[in-house]
Order: sequence, then C-alpha cells, then structure tokens
Amino acid sequence: LHFLLHSKITASVHPSNTFVIFHSCLRMAHNGYSAAGLLYSCAFFLQLLYICNGDVSFSIPEEMKPGSVIGNLAKNLALNVGKLSARKARIDSELNRERYCDINLNTGDLIVAQRIDREALCGEKASCILKFELILEAPLELHRISLQIDDINDNPPVFTKDEIKIEINELAVKGSRFRVLEAHDIDIGQNAVQSYALQTNNYLVLKIQSKSDGGKYAELMLNRELDHREKEHDLDFVLTAVDGGNPQRSGTANIHVTVLDANDNAPVFDQAVYKASLPENSALDTVVVTVSATDADEGVNGEVTYDFSRISERAKKVFSLNSKTGEIKVIGPLDFETNSKYEMRIDAKDGYGLSSDSKIMIDITDVNDNAPVIYLKSLSNPIPENVSPGTEVGIINVQDRDSETNGQVRCSIQQNVPFKLVPSIKNYYSLVTTGQLDRELVSDYNITITATDEGSPPLSSSKTVQLSVADINDNPPVFEEQSYSAYVTENNKPGSTLCSVTARDPDWRQNGTVIYSLLAGEVNGAPVSSYLSVNGDTGVIHAVRSFDYEQFRSFKVHLMARDNGSPPLSSNVTVSVFISDVNDNSPQILYPAPEGNSFMTELVPKAAHGGSLVSKVIAVDADSGQNAWLSYHIVKSTDPGLFTIGLHSGEIRTQRDISESDSMKQNLIVSVKDNGQPSLSATCSMYLLISDNLAEVPELKDISYDEKNSKLTSYLIIALVSVSTFFLTFIIIILGVRFCRRRKPRLLFDGAVAIPSAYLPPNYADVDGTGTLRSAYNYDAYLTTGSRTSDFKFVTSYNDNTLPADQTLRKSPSDFAEAFGQPDESPEVGRNVFFGYP
Repeated sequence: LHFLLHSKITASVHPSNTFVIFHSCLRMAHNGYSAAGLLYSCAFFLQLLYICNGDVSFSIPEEMKPGSVIGNLAKNLALNVGKLSARKARIDSELNRERYCDINLNTGDLIVAQRIDREALCGEKASCILKFELILEAPLELHRISLQIDDINDNPPVFTKDEIKIEINELAVKGSRFRVLEAHDIDIGQNAVQSYALQTNNYLVLKIQSKSDGGKYAELMLNRELDHREKEHDLDFVLTAVDGGNPQRSGTANIHVTVLDANDNAPVFDQAVYKASLPENSALDTVVVTVSATDADEGVNGEVTYDFSRISERAKKVFSLNSKTGEIKVIGPLDFETNSKYEMRIDAKDGYGLSSDSKIMIDITDVNDNAPVIYLKSLSNPIPENVSPGTEVGIINVQDRDSETNGQVRCSIQQNVPFKLVPSIKNYYSLVTTGQLDRELVSDYNITITATDEGSPPLSSSKTVQLSVADINDNPPVFEEQSYSAYVTENNKPGSTLCSVTARDPDWRQNGTVIYSLLAGEVNGAPVSSYLSVNGDTGVIHAVRSFDYEQFRSFKVHLMARDNGSPPLSSNVTVSVFISDVNDNSPQILYPAPEGNSFMTELVPKAAHGGSLVSKVIAVDADSGQNAWLSYHIVKSTDPGLFTIGLHSGEIRTQRDISESDSMKQNLIVSVKDNGQPSLSATCSMYLLISDNLAEVPELKDISYDEKNSKLTSYLIIALVSVSTFFLTFIIIILGVRFCRRRKPRLLFDGAVAIPSAYLPPNYADVDGTGTLRSAYNYDAYLTTGSRTSDFKFVTSYNDNTLPADQTLRKSPSDFAEAFGQPDESPEVGRNVFFGYP
C-alpha cells in the first residue's frame, strides 16, 4: 500500500491493466507466496507499468531490419483495423525527429521504418527510450507510444591509442603498479568492457580495478624487478580488452615499456572530478574549465603534460585541451537539444611517464534559441459556405525543441477571420469556424497562425493557411430594377428591340449563370409569346409582331430570371410595354356624309343675321394626342364672304346678314386636317339653301342633278314625292308655329346639327371635351318635301348654352388628361375623337 501511494502511476496505468495486476497478486497470495514476496512481485509489475509512461510501450533490440514488426497497435489499443485508413492513422515523432517507426494500416502493426542505432541516439545512457504519437482523425485521437531500444553487442572495445607507452624506472620495486589506458566500448551493461588480458611476459602481470562509477580499468604490476637498463631498455606486450556480449567482441592495444631512470612521484590532480556548466550559445574559445596536476619531482620528472585519455567523437568536435596549461575551450557549436551533457577523462603525465587521470563533467544549459514550429497536420480545403459554426476544418501541431519554460508555447490566430483555434490534445489545436461563411463576400481566407514561446526574450513564428470557400447556390438572380418600361411606336417592324433587362447573381459558375424567359400569360386573349420574345442569355426583349396603337396602348408581361444551380433559384419582374401613336389615320368626316352617301342640304332663313349658326362639320380621328387635333378650313365656296367656319369647332356661321342679292344655292367645300407630322386631311361638300318658304324649294332638284348627278330611279322619285305630300300639311303647321316665335331669330339655328347614328364609326365613343359633338346636344329632325335625293333638316337646340360665334371651346389640362385616359385602359374605351385644339 505504501508503494501504491507513492509510486505516482495512476495517470499512466490503464484501469484494465491495474485490474490484471491485482488479480495476479491475489492468485499469488492464494498459492502461498509470502507477504514480502507478494509485495515485491506486485511492486515489480507496477514499476513496469510506470516505466512505460504512455498508452502503450514496446521493447526491441537495436539494428532491426526495416519492415520488422514491433507489435500490433490495433490490438493493444482496441482499435478497429478497418477504420485506420479512413481515420488517417499515422505515427508522429516528438521534436520532429527521424521517423523510425510506421504503422501498417492494413494490419495495425507497428513496424520499423529505418535503421535504429541505440549508440547514435542515446550514447552511453543506460536507458534509451523513443517516444512517438499515434494520431487518428474524425474524431481526433492521440495515443503515446514508448519504444525501449535494447542494446546489442554490435561494437567492440576500442583503446584510445593503438600503442600505449609506459616508462618504468629501472629502480622500480616488485609490486609497483602502472596504470594503462582503459578500453572504451560504446555498448552498455554486459556488452561493455568486462575484462582485460595481457600477453604473457616475464616482468608484468595484469590487475583489474573497479572505479566508483562502475567502470573497470587495468593496471600493470611489476612481477619482478627489471634488469639494468643497459641490458634491456624496451619491452612490448599486447593488451586485450574483452566485453561481455554474446558473441564476445574484443579490442587490442600494444604496450611499449621504456625502462627509465628513477622517477618516484606521479602527477596528482587537485580534483578527482571537474564539473562545469555553460550555456549552449557560448562563443568559441570560451574557457570551460582548467585542470591542474602537480608532480613532487624536480626537473624533467616534475614537468606535467595533459592529454585526453577518453573522449567521444562528438566531444572532440566541440572541446579542445591545452596540453601545457590544462585549459579546456569551446571550439565548436553547442546544442542543448542534441547533447546536453559531456563526460571525458584527462591524463596528467610527467616527463618520465608517470601519470594520473581525472574525470571532466560538462553540463550544457538550455537557452531560448529555437522558435516554435507550426505543422499543418490536416486541412479540409475547400469548405462549403453553408458549414455550421464550430465545424473543424484543420488540425495544427506546434512544437518547440527548447525545454521547460523555453518550450512552453502559446498559439493564437488573427482576429479578422471567422475562425479560431481550439486546444485539443497536448500541442494539437483544432481550427474551427466561428460564424457563417459567405463566398459572395469572401471567397478565400489567408489565416495567419502565430506561435510564441515563454522564453526570455520570447521567440515566435507564423504560418499562413490558405483556405477557399466552395460556392453553394444560395442567391437567386436579382434584377437591377424593380420594374422595367419599354416604349415602342406603333407599326414597328417585327423583331425590333424594345428594351433589355439585367439580373445579377453573385454565385459562382453555373450557380451564377442567369437564363431569362417569359412567363406564360395572355395579352388581349392571345399568348404573350405572340407579342414578345426574350433572348435567354442577354435579356434583350424583341417584338414578335407589329403593334397598333388604335387596338391597344399598353400591356404588361412578367419575365423570369433563373440561375443554373441545383436546385435552381429564380425571381420575376414586370415589364410594361407602352405603345406610342403615329399619325397613320386620316380624319373621318361624320357629318355631312362623305361622297357616295345620301345628299344632305341645310336650309338657311333669309332673315339670318351675321354670326348665326348655320350648320356644323363633324369629324373624328382614330389617332390620339396632337395627331387627333383637327382643324377645319373652307377651301371653296359659292360666295366666299358669306360663310365662315370655326377653325377648331367646325361650326359654319354667317359672316354678315343675308341679303336679297345672295344666291339661293350655296355650295361649300370643307377640308379637315389633323395636327400630325405629316398632316393628313379629308374633304366634304356642304350644300346650303337660303329660303324662308318651302314653296321656293322646287328648284332644289336641279341642284341635286347638277351637282350630285344622281342616278336614282323613277321609283325612288315617286316614293319621295308621295311621302312629301303626305307630310306637307304637318310641315306647314310646324312652320307656322316657328314663324310665330321669331322674336329671337338668331337662336333658330344656334343648335348643332344632329348626327345620324348610321354615320358614326363602329368603335366611336362620344367623349366630352375632345372637340367632337357634346352629348348634351339633343335635336329634333323634320322631313322636307319635294326632294329626290336630298334630306332637309330643320334643327333646333335643346341646349341654351351654345357658344357665341366669336368664342372657341376650351378645356382645362385636367379635362384633357381625362380624354387620354390611363395607359392600362382598354383600347375600346380609350378611343378619343378630336375636332380641334383644347
């Protein structure tokens, strides 16, 4: 229990493994194991789990062939092998080291990716552990993997020098000891140097000594006194170092012994172990430590020199030793992240070969010389613009090779983008959306990610992630105007262009391609396609047929703009087509009847004064506006000074009082012109008879024959005479009443002339104020007698508001606007007839 409370293994031991351990301990207790043995066994198993320090751990020997299977990750981590590929399973190493391992996505096996040399990775460290991370996506999952690299005996012991020179005084006594250079084996443990062997000789034997740090070195002990130097001054032996590996490996060095004169004091270092510490950014030629050894002898026997007795190849490139002063200097670049500790041994030798050694331990301290590095592990690009906020679009990994505070990293993102970084596992961050994306506003994002460490001064680095937004058909076409108006003159050519509509769609490619079409509908009972057509690509509207203003003045159609997305989006707009009038209709005379119709004659009393209303020419024009403004002119008359006609009213009045000398028969030819460009006109003949008594009328038949040249049959003449005789009495009575009321003779003819309904055009509409006959006039018609082809009419006005001869009918602008009507009125109702200017 005490071990469980103090071992701190809770975070790294899986609950299932803990259960297995305790179950095994219970079984051991059941089988009779002692309490002490049970405790040590459980502690051993828990210690193994503690050493793993991760989700899963493996142990392999170094130098395994690439492709060799280390273990099955899927089985150890309970992963679905079939989903490893879909979840993008991969092995990442810490601090961006070489990729020594990989995962087989088909089997879930962890395999060797490349040669692993424990000595190159860990040097002389007793434990060599490589740490990896298994990363899976969707969802993001991380497992730590610890790989213990076991040493194999792949390196033989090596002496620093191939020849070891020893100088022995000729007076040396039996039992004198002489230390030789030790062999070094970069393997560890049992594979390191275990023993030495000396070639058989007569003078020296080998003694193996153990050091405080567990290492072993060899000493040569003088087995018998040397002969005089003059007899034998040089001796050569072979020293062999053997390791404990299987199979064993060995290394040799030649020992050359020189017999010297007496030198009884060896150099002595002032410290057994020298320790130094320096930062990794130390400049070249920086003095790390100065070693010092003294020799009690004098002269040559007391002169001490220094040399490295044991130093690694990496340390040789970084440090140098001054053989005279003992100064150790920096000669190469230091890197805490590559090697944080150096150990070496130095020999101090006097002039005649006596020596001693000391150990040098140099610690390299970390400085903040590595900026964080940002790795983009995964990115979904492009992303659709309709992704919901909080969607993960990428995975970021940040690493810093420095240690402790210098390696602590903060990661941030710029503020003007709809993305943020969410811390995930260890040094991993998820890049997620924070708002709704709109490709039409921003189609591409350059997201700058900044990583800053906690060093002093802090170092930072940035990485820009380019992310594109994919288009979604989320915008319908929008017309530039809410409605369109097209103006065209009548009698246009089929196929002529009326107007153009334009709709914009901010979407991309086919989602933003706009196609125009007419919506189904009718205009005056006919399909709209028989009137207009639209270019589906350009939106230009063409006329299919020629329009007639007199049939209709305006109409509306509905146009649709549709994009090419899936599903497609559309919008509609109303196009109003207004047809303008051209002067393509001549005036039509309603009264008197045009040539070829019945012969009409007006009776003018002899007592008529100047300005009396005699008759009225009534005409209409199917056009509108100024094209229908009519003017009246007398182009020919029997007596030019007797009658005048109103320019815009068409009323025929006497210019002076009628005299006895005036001809009884008066013939007027009237021309009616419109105000169009060019102007169109029509003419008519007006026949006037100056008489007070119907008895004077018989000569009228000559006028009929002379001027009209009638071809009526005798049957018609007999019928007319009979009718005239029948009504003769009635007419005389009426005339008598009229003559009795001639106190105001001018009012007899102030009324306008009645228009027979037979003379009106089929589509004529009587509209007040347009210059045509007012609906307020009512007339009584009276037949005449003795006419063959003519009709005699006496007209009286029921309207006492007849304008005097010197005035002109005028209308206000508002009344004139009513005459034009609204653009959408039916063509049948909007037909206006004008007799003159307003």
